[in-house]
Amino acid sequence: MQLFIGLGNPEAKYAKNRHNIGFMVMDALAEAYSFAPFKDKFHGLVAQGLIPTAKGPEKVLLLKPQTFMNKSGVSVAEAVNFYKLEGSQVLVFYDELDLPPGKLRMRRDGGLAGHNGLRSIKAHMGTDFRRARLGIGHPGHKDKVTGHVLGDFAKADQDWLAEFLTALCDNAPLAVEGEDATYQTRVVEAMKGGIPPEQI
Repeated sequence: MQLFIGLGNPEAKYAKNRHNIGFMVMDALAEAYSFAPFKDKFHGLVAQGLIPTAKGPEKVLLLKPQTFMNKSGVSVAEAVNFYKLEGSQVLVFYDELDLPPGKLRMRRDGGLAGHNGLRSIKAHMGTDFRRARLGIGHPGHKDKVTGHVLGDFAKADQDWLAEFLTALCDNAPLAVEGEDATYQTRVVEAMKGGIPPEQI
């Protein structure tokens, strides 16, 4: 079994924020693979389903913590401990300021890059988990970071965002199999030419 976690903030007013791209991925995956409806569990919303892989269908749990970003670790640790999962079975999708819009970078362990959701997860269960860093771009100055992250995706972002979510879902079987490097490569290839030059 794999646990995919999307980080974000609950409440409708945050739904379209750049900070909520992790939630957007979970919703897209649930729709793409016809998962059961999300239900309240582990201080979050959980959906369960199967994603086909080369070795057959694999059970995947999608988790959207409802504790707000700064306390994401409460929900994540509860789910991980309940299912007694190893770090290789846990993949966290989250927004990354230091990557261009629509860029994916996979990694295991490492620094937290100032991300409050990751800090909370580290505090509750350490850093042994896989990461899908989802590029949202940097506003150019540190004083603009908060407004950028907590701002909604602009109208100009919608095309590449839709393509990004599609690429992440279409290639999800690779992530389920733990083929993170190949997953990254396939998503990056799918996004080539899909982002306007001024957004890069």
